[in-house]
Amino acid sequence: MTMNVPELFGSKVFNDEVMKERLPKDTYKALKKTIDEGLHLQLDVANVVAHAMKDWAIEQGATHFTHWFQPMTGITAEKHDSFISPEPGGKVIMSFSGKELVKGEPDASSFPSGGLRATFEARGYTAWDPTSYAFIKDDTLCIPTAFCSYSGEALDKKTPLLRSMQALDKSAVRVLMLFGNSDVKRVITTVGPEQEYFLIDKEVYNKRPDIIYTGRTLFGAKPPKGQELEDHYFGTIKERVSSYMKELDEELWKLGILAKTKHNEVAPAQHELAPIFSTTNIATDHNQLTMELMKTIASRHGMACLLHEKPFAGVNGSGKHNNWSISTDTGMNLLEPGATPSQNAQFLLFLTAVIKAVDDYQELLRVSVASAGNDHRLGANEAPPAIISMFLGDELEGIVESIINGTDYHDKEKKLMSIGATVLPHIPQDTTDRNRTSPFAFTGNKFEFRSLGSSASISGPNVVLNTIVAEVLDQFAGELEKADDFEKGLNELVRRELTAHQRIIFNGNGYADEWVKEAEKRGLANLKSTVDALPAFISDKAIEVFTKHGVYSKTELMSRYDIMLENYEKIIHIEALTMDSMVKKDIMAAAYEFEGEIAKTVKAKADAGVGTAVESKQLAKVSALVEAMTDKLEKLEADIEKGSEISEVFESAKYAREVLFEDMSELREIVDALEVLVPGKIWPYPTYGEILYSVK
Repeated sequence: MTMNVPELFGSKVFNDEVMKERLPKDTYKALKKTIDEGLHLQLDVANVVAHAMKDWAIEQGATHFTHWFQPMTGITAEKHDSFISPEPGGKVIMSFSGKELVKGEPDASSFPSGGLRATFEARGYTAWDPTSYAFIKDDTLCIPTAFCSYSGEALDKKTPLLRSMQALDKSAVRVLMLFGNSDVKRVITTVGPEQEYFLIDKEVYNKRPDIIYTGRTLFGAKPPKGQELEDHYFGTIKERVSSYMKELDEELWKLGILAKTKHNEVAPAQHELAPIFSTTNIATDHNQLTMELMKTIASRHGMACLLHEKPFAGVNGSGKHNNWSISTDTGMNLLEPGATPSQNAQFLLFLTAVIKAVDDYQELLRVSVASAGNDHRLGANEAPPAIISMFLGDELEGIVESIINGTDYHDKEKKLMSIGATVLPHIPQDTTDRNRTSPFAFTGNKFEFRSLGSSASISGPNVVLNTIVAEVLDQFAGELEKADDFEKGLNELVRRELTAHQRIIFNGNGYADEWVKEAEKRGLANLKSTVDALPAFISDKAIEVFTKHGVYSKTELMSRYDIMLENYEKIIHIEALTMDSMVKKDIMAAAYEFEGEIAKTVKAKADAGVGTAVESKQLAKVSALVEAMTDKLEKLEADIEKGSEISEVFESAKYAREVLFEDMSELREIVDALEVLVPGKIWPYPTYGEILYSVK
């Protein structure tokens, strides 16, 4: 049966088309005004919307509704209520009020709050985000909402994101007025997050406790073949994976998610999905849904989807490239250079603002992508380094240098590139190449923030991006509004700021050791781990910028700092306990069995008067590894015990990084060496080769 994609797309979404069809004209106009201008929605309007939404949902097969929100767990949350309402005579009717649509009251005490809420202070509120459409999932009407405490603090990832979008809107409109763009009423940021992931067979997944408990392999020797031949990248998609991708596309399209591109990634069993751009808060909602559906649909196909940043040592990990841009409600992309970027003053000012923001707040951008999982990936010659820098490309870098030096720049004409075979068409050559090693790269009319980890919510990085750019635009507007000569003031400002922040621009190889030394000379931060990075989140500078723009209060910042530290420590602790369990229960027994088999062979040969040099050498090697493994295991167990006595959150996270993490690395090295020696029939777990090539 042929799929009608336009008919399928958004069929499970209470979108603009459905609202226009089902709502009275006055109600529709009032709701659109709320969505487009960010105004409060009146209760009488909400009642009409709720009734229409309920009728539509029931027609779609829904029996329940939920306020769908994004607490600080990194995943989504939902509490389901049915539409039923009791009637006299033991009957029920299906009802849904405006009050139920606009506000919910989930228990807030069991979600991470970083001290914002005590366990006995349970009340929390969910508030409808009308800018993100409601949708049907599992026969439930899902209403995207923000989540806050009884006293008004944000307990979620959406509220600060909406605040940051509002801050950037205000600052950007202020700047655009200076350029005479009086028709612009609103500025939004847009995002297209590329999502990388692994697919492995479910039976293999079920035999690896480390993947089940932690999302990654804590042990595993490199297989004979990994990604060396680079034959998986963009290769033919296996039938089983293709079937999975097809169903994933269908389910995403039903939810109005603009899934566009799918392909094999570099590592065996690794893949990628990329959507078309959406408004940032909608893109965030959609990415959370995408990750959820990836896992659910994989299970239907007898597979497990791994979203950890580094499921396998020795092969590429998974990231999430955050393609970020700024647009107006009139359809203008403010990061579009145009045909002659050197003469596009408005573009140059916005470009300068982003350059200054990234340089001034590089530590905050690093914090925004910090996690225990991403620590394995950043700087591992497969992802951007932990040092934040910007790639502009040859043309823009040339323009920047000409502005700094006060020299003329002649915009390049687009060339037609001849590939050499006459049958092939001449294609336009871009004015610059790409740099896959850059954390923050300009790619035509947007910036690609490549440092995000695959399992992360895109909310945090975009909160930072929106806020820091809003701050710089605010500074620029304040200066230019006072200028006697706008054009002269603009030129001086752009030249001064590009000169001051040129250090953040780097077009070279971010993987090279030389760049680390060069970055240090430039004074750029190199925050190698999450524990190193997190203090920047509560620095005076961070508190000042976030509180000034109303994105986070100081209390909200401190709570998130505590949550991130606590989460980091808990992840390392769980990994350490899982390692301990795997070695004690299975790996040690396998090693002893193999050691015993070799010892029996040595004895049998010695009894028969046959030479035992080879076997004795092997026995000594295995015995030494078993002894070392036992010693390292005892140290890990002792250090886990010591760590449990540390109560201060930063010290606990620091201990996990500096002690437990190192213990685990040392234990893994020994176990992986044993795996290479112990026969497969004895080794208790599927090997890397068996896992990575498990999907046939």
